[in-house]
Amino acid sequence: MKMRDNKSSDIYEIWEVMGKFGKYQIMQYVCICFGTIFVTIANINYIFLAGDLNYRCRIPECESTITTFETPPWESGLSIDRCSKPILNKNFSQAQTCTADSFSSLVEPCTAWVYENNNTIVADLDLACESLKVNLVGTIHSIGMLVSMITAGWMADRYGRKPAIIFCVVGTCVGHLKTFAKSYYLYIAIEWLEAALSGGAYPAGMVLMIEISGKKYRLLSSVLFSYAIYIGESLFAVLAMFVPYWKTLARIIYTPGILCLSLIFLLRESPRWQLLNNKTDKAIETIRFTAKRNNLKIKDIITESDEVKLKTKLNIGNTEVRESYKKIFTSKQILLRILVGAVSRFTASFVYYGLMVNSVWLPGNKYTNFLLSTVMSFPGELISLYLMNKIGRKLPLMVGFAICGTLCIGSGYVPATLIWLKITLFLLGKVVIASCFTGAVTYSMELFPTNARGTLLGVCAFASRLGGMLAPLTPMLYMISGSLPAILFGVSAAVTASLLTLTPETKELPLFDTVEQVEASMKTKPRQFEKETTISTIA
Repeated sequence: MKMRDNKSSDIYEIWEVMGKFGKYQIMQYVCICFGTIFVTIANINYIFLAGDLNYRCRIPECESTITTFETPPWESGLSIDRCSKPILNKNFSQAQTCTADSFSSLVEPCTAWVYENNNTIVADLDLACESLKVNLVGTIHSIGMLVSMITAGWMADRYGRKPAIIFCVVGTCVGHLKTFAKSYYLYIAIEWLEAALSGGAYPAGMVLMIEISGKKYRLLSSVLFSYAIYIGESLFAVLAMFVPYWKTLARIIYTPGILCLSLIFLLRESPRWQLLNNKTDKAIETIRFTAKRNNLKIKDIITESDEVKLKTKLNIGNTEVRESYKKIFTSKQILLRILVGAVSRFTASFVYYGLMVNSVWLPGNKYTNFLLSTVMSFPGELISLYLMNKIGRKLPLMVGFAICGTLCIGSGYVPATLIWLKITLFLLGKVVIASCFTGAVTYSMELFPTNARGTLLGVCAFASRLGGMLAPLTPMLYMISGSLPAILFGVSAAVTASLLTLTPETKELPLFDTVEQVEASMKTKPRQFEKETTISTIA
């Protein structure tokens, strides 16, 4: 074994560069996370842009002009909801002043309203008492995200990780058009288009971060990516506090997408993708650039033998033929991994966003509650980073989902009088599911081969968005039972913990590149498989 006495004078083989972590990886991570922050803000825009407002029914006979939102004197003695209009007595005259005695005991549907303010689209698009339409904005956004996850996964595998990321991040700029929408249906059409163009930044960005780092730093990349998401969520809450008017807020959050065009010059393609797509010269150029940024010296001349060893050391198999969909979806091992990966991502997203949506029911200001919900995600990432590096991916995920399920079910049965206990269980559940969220993303990525990773990750991301789409609907279950949403979260987490027993631990495994490598890895021990793969490729 060659001993190196002075690090500055080390001369590395080209394949050793990809196992190092330095300035190059940091710069790439910053670029990807920068875009992710603003995609996240766009992804949750509807929480405040399409949020509910206080409003009351307007009675034209009693108020010829709209003044203020405050409850008028004649309604002080009436017991009516904001969607009902009290009917005036038959003997009422326009010359009279309205009082509580001016109305009969009958009501009719309200047709005009006075809004407390115009901070959301509810006032500007006159959506009072149309909760279905208001809630549908988030659902339409999630449907657009589902489409984007699939198409961006294919784009990342076909054209590269870099163009997929840039296209999606810049796509958030479409959101500016919503401020000019004069009708509800035009607004939701733009909402869908914005999500369909931008949502794929998540799988493409995560794949690139993992592929430019060594095995030792794969989990770190997932944690940093998740932190970018949490920062985006928290930043959005703070912006909404100080800029409540929805049009101004929209213009602020959608403008940074234009700045992300600079990623064309700052971001580099994944050398693993380049090697798998027979772009060896470009891959070597990227690796040389990486070495230069990380102050690593490599051999000046790269021979054909070095290229073969490069693919060997990076565990790159046969790249002449792209993996067919038939081959991918007829492999029992791949199908099993898709099931586990998709369910894990679905549950993580369903419970994570479900708890976030239900956080508005906590006592206090809605912006503060939302901010508190996002801040509680940060310690979860530290737990994930420590346990998954120390123990592995699979066991912490299984235990985490099981604990989260227990906390959710427990909170559902806590009496309403024990508010402190409900809040405590809520916050603990948020910490644990945040840890599972990151773990599920990392684990699912490590389960799939490189030449199909973008596509299969898109399937898992599809499941994740499906969970995120269903989460905002869970408050409707309170009409049936106050504990039903919590029980649903708990059962989902318990089922996922059970399914995780079907797939292997990936901590000590290399990133596989073909279906054959995945299937072969199940027949041998991890270290033995890595050794056999290296020997066979060299031979």
